[in-house]
Amino acid sequence: MKRRTFLSITGTFTGGALVLPEFLYAFARQKQKASENHCLVFVQLNGGNDGLNTYIPFSDPIYYDLRPKIGIKQDQVIAKNQGMGLHPDLKGLGDIQQNGDLTIIQNVGYPNPNRSHFRSQEIWQTASEADQYLTNGWLGRFLDLQCKDHTPTAGINIDAIDNLAFKGEVPNTITVKNPNSFKVRGNTAKESKLDDNPQLDFVMKIAQSVTEGSESIQEALGRSKEELTYPKSKLANHLKWIGRLIKGNLNSKVYYTSLGGFDTHDNQIPLHKRRLTELDSAISSFYKDMKQANLMQDTTIVVFSEFGRRVKDNGSGTDHGTAAPMFIISGNSNGQIIGKNPDLQNLSNGDLVYDIDFRSVYARLLKNRMNFDPKLIGINNKSLESLF
Repeated sequence: MKRRTFLSITGTFTGGALVLPEFLYAFARQKQKASENHCLVFVQLNGGNDGLNTYIPFSDPIYYDLRPKIGIKQDQVIAKNQGMGLHPDLKGLGDIQQNGDLTIIQNVGYPNPNRSHFRSQEIWQTASEADQYLTNGWLGRFLDLQCKDHTPTAGINIDAIDNLAFKGEVPNTITVKNPNSFKVRGNTAKESKLDDNPQLDFVMKIAQSVTEGSESIQEALGRSKEELTYPKSKLANHLKWIGRLIKGNLNSKVYYTSLGGFDTHDNQIPLHKRRLTELDSAISSFYKDMKQANLMQDTTIVVFSEFGRRVKDNGSGTDHGTAAPMFIISGNSNGQIIGKNPDLQNLSNGDLVYDIDFRSVYARLLKNRMNFDPKLIGINNKSLESLF
């Protein structure tokens, strides 16, 4: 059995149950090539978040003409700035923006957009062209070059399933549903070969590394405390764990989690309100946690979705669209609005035309936050220099 084949049919730990084994070496003990302290935290909004009802072009009458049923009323929009404003249930993000730590990038997308959830997520997670199929994720390729040895805690995915963005030639990430229950006791394997069989030896190394990774995560949790009360939601719980691991000096360079429920074809107003409320309260708590620990200057939060929604509503909701805003939160951010307001007069088959390629954002994150040349992993887009 080839290593790639083995990894594709096995899995990491989720909630303490073995789903996909990884090489687990204590990442915190290794010398890092990347920026010493900075980490990236990704929050992926699954289902295609409606960007126009998240960051709202309230000053454009076309918005209300095309969304007579679901348009957010102008007097409800908050944090108004140059004709744009936030959904009323994003008060926390509004406060972060007021602090100068929120950057909003408008009209983010890619050429020849794909409206399939699965395919568009794959494009975002691999940083591929729309007609290009890559087997490894962009963060997996980045960590392949950053990690001197097998270091799965280089990237931490707090979720129930693995994320393609982290897939690389070498497994340098781990998926954990609940870090507190990710505990392995005892020696699972010895450093010896089985009949000089490289495939079986590979399995032995995985078994041994599980113990080491579990110990590393538990040590990080032991060095940190839950100093702030997070709301009771799935995303808030995931971000709470990420906060504990960051405060506990696990020294992972990338953290990833997700929030679903954004495929709002019907009954959008209440559904979107609930999702944005959960997002806002979770992000706000994590931001306060990092600020209180004096770690926000070394943390960048990236919030995105695989695509936006159609500009015209369908009566009670919206269908799959294209471009949408990205949100970047960082203590070292310029706190600005990047890009033009959505052009609702010049649509492409009823969809927004993207202005900024998402890979330009990735390029800037790698270059500025990780001190890494994005071209080394095939991201040749010009870096979005105005980001920070």
